[in-house]
Amino acid sequence: MWLLDKMLRSLMKRGELTVTNHDGKIYHYGTPDPELAHVRARLTSPKAAWHIAKDPRVGAGEAYMNGWIAIEPPHDVRDLVLTIRANAPKEEGDLAPRGPIRKLVSKAVGKVDQINWRARSSRNAKHTYNLTRRLYELFLDEDRQYTMAYYRDPTNSLEQAQLDKKAHIASKLYLKPGMKVLDIGCGWGGLALYLHRHYDVDVLGVALAPDQIEFSNERAAELGVADRVKFELKDYRDVEGQFDRITSVGLIEHLGTPHYPGFFKHTHRLLKDDGVMFSHCCGRQGPPGVTDKWTRKYIFPGGYIPALSELVAEAERNELIVSDVEAMRYHYALTLEEWYRRTVMHREEITALYDERFYRMWEFYLAGAEAAFRHGGLVNWQLQYVKRRDAIPMTRDYMHEEGERLRAQDEPPAWHLAAE
Repeated sequence: MWLLDKMLRSLMKRGELTVTNHDGKIYHYGTPDPELAHVRARLTSPKAAWHIAKDPRVGAGEAYMNGWIAIEPPHDVRDLVLTIRANAPKEEGDLAPRGPIRKLVSKAVGKVDQINWRARSSRNAKHTYNLTRRLYELFLDEDRQYTMAYYRDPTNSLEQAQLDKKAHIASKLYLKPGMKVLDIGCGWGGLALYLHRHYDVDVLGVALAPDQIEFSNERAAELGVADRVKFELKDYRDVEGQFDRITSVGLIEHLGTPHYPGFFKHTHRLLKDDGVMFSHCCGRQGPPGVTDKWTRKYIFPGGYIPALSELVAEAERNELIVSDVEAMRYHYALTLEEWYRRTVMHREEITALYDERFYRMWEFYLAGAEAAFRHGGLVNWQLQYVKRRDAIPMTRDYMHEEGERLRAQDEPPAWHLAAE
């Protein structure tokens, strides 16, 4: 416990944390803070303290997954993670590997993990997105938007915020009826179907998770638009032809930096000369870094959250003009908070679908992600690219006008599980 005690005494400045070791000894850290909870945690295993201290960025999550950390009510693991992260706000965090050799090894391993050739990309996508359909129904909105919602008002429902997110994206595409749209990393088809419904465009969605493609095609068939909105199990590198618009939402994070040059080169080839490309992704506020080991191991293998500089540099090299950039700062924190709330609401069913360890892993993932967007160095980037400067209007007024028009046309569905 001495090493963990030393680390926590150095770390905790805001908020209070009381830790009861497995032997009953009590340790207190920090000072009262009205914005942070006083969290009381018990280490239930003699293995816990050392497992956390030797590599906090992966050990803390594993200790919680293993049931070696218990949080005393009325608080829970989200309160613990938010308190810790508020004391380690830097992007890499004050729990990053110490010493030049450990830092070098961590960086090198993180880079190697980003090498996503076709077979590995497919395997990683299945790991993340081919989980039981029911799991996603339990915590996402009805349209299964598994990316940041757009909270025009923090009190809005998740359903409203996700509908507003699709309107916000569509407003930046400057779409016209009859256009051909490519949606790379199409998820469960919600954005593609939205664009077709509002603009009468033809959409091809591609992704690498079989269940996502199967589900998306089922949706298109049920709506009677399967001839206009098609979904294919395909690597974006295998897409051919040309498109008026290209969208990717939550896709860049899965590429890995070694593949950025190929991505921008290929999308440049796919985009018509007067076309518009749009990308929405998680991003770093600061310089390039490394995705933490726990997330790479358990949630997004092969994933990397880019710095804005990495995205802009590759666009420049491939003769794509960065025509619009928006930093979305708090929206994902609010989204993740709601996903966490719905996950906790359905703890018994999720545990029955998988097991207690999986449920605790999912809790820790959502809480950690929220903390990174609320207190850490993560944001969401929305970038618009064009080949020609006359492909879009001269000012951004068209975005605001179109967003208002779209929002006036739709009412969000009620969450179909809210009463359960």
